[in-house]
Amino acid sequence: MTASPASGGLTDGLRMAIADWLDLERALKAVSENTITAYRSDVTGWLSFLMHHHGDGFGTGKIADLTITDMRSWMASERARGLGARSLARSLSAVKTFTRWIAERDGFDATGVLSARSPKFGKKLPRPLTADAAQDMISTVELQSTEPWINTRDAAVLTLLYGCGLRISEALSLTGKDVPLGEIIHIVGKGNKERIVPVLPVARRAVADYVRECPYNLEANQALFRGKRGGALNPRLISKVTERARMQLGLPSTVTPHAMRHSFATHLLNAGGDLRAIQELLGHASLSTTQAYTAVDTARLLEVYEAAHPRAKNA
Repeated sequence: MTASPASGGLTDGLRMAIADWLDLERALKAVSENTITAYRSDVTGWLSFLMHHHGDGFGTGKIADLTITDMRSWMASERARGLGARSLARSLSAVKTFTRWIAERDGFDATGVLSARSPKFGKKLPRPLTADAAQDMISTVELQSTEPWINTRDAAVLTLLYGCGLRISEALSLTGKDVPLGEIIHIVGKGNKERIVPVLPVARRAVADYVRECPYNLEANQALFRGKRGGALNPRLISKVTERARMQLGLPSTVTPHAMRHSFATHLLNAGGDLRAIQELLGHASLSTTQAYTAVDTARLLEVYEAAHPRAKNA
């Protein structure tokens, strides 16, 4: 079989296997296009390494012969080129998912690949803003552009992230049919999972201000949040305006649009919110993901304890 230049030099058989697998992931698991892109890159990189490692004759049939030594060689190569443990673990997960599928399709034992152990890495805990800092971010974002409607747009997006706990992709997926916002909105998040999210009056007002000032006709089936030229707003623009605002406020680089969502969850937890209710509001598939906020809260309490408790100070 010939190699395809567009697929890292892979043979047609390998390239077609990846395409078939990704089609199945889309159809059965409702995997997002961003995840599909990452999967394709991870598996193509792995197979390209194996082609160079084993020679040009490496095709789909050779995957059955792979050993744990092959996997360790690939992982060592990835680390040598600077890939972090977290990114390597993600790549290995994609490789294993692909290998399980092709092993079932072609009927072979994939133990050599599946027995590879994921590298250990420390989980990054969310770093929320204080309530005052979150409000300062929204107010400062509202002063970045010379065009008033863009300022109200950016403030509305950040208000949805902090006031409703939305992911930036979820906020930017709203369309003209979603306005005016009611007391609740239906959000379709990761894995095509739908959830109901309450909308605070301040968020409804922020979006209403944007709708009133936006110079474009916000059709029902088109993006609610628009870019300067009228197309759907690019999330990178929100990241950039957030970066400018946090630098002006002297806040750390961890203050990103996603940090506003983290802050929503942490502030609810600090106010006595139920962990499972917060899980539903955030759209987390697993409670363990939401429990990261418990660790954040505990860390904050320990800091207060160590700074204030007489026994702790005298220890």
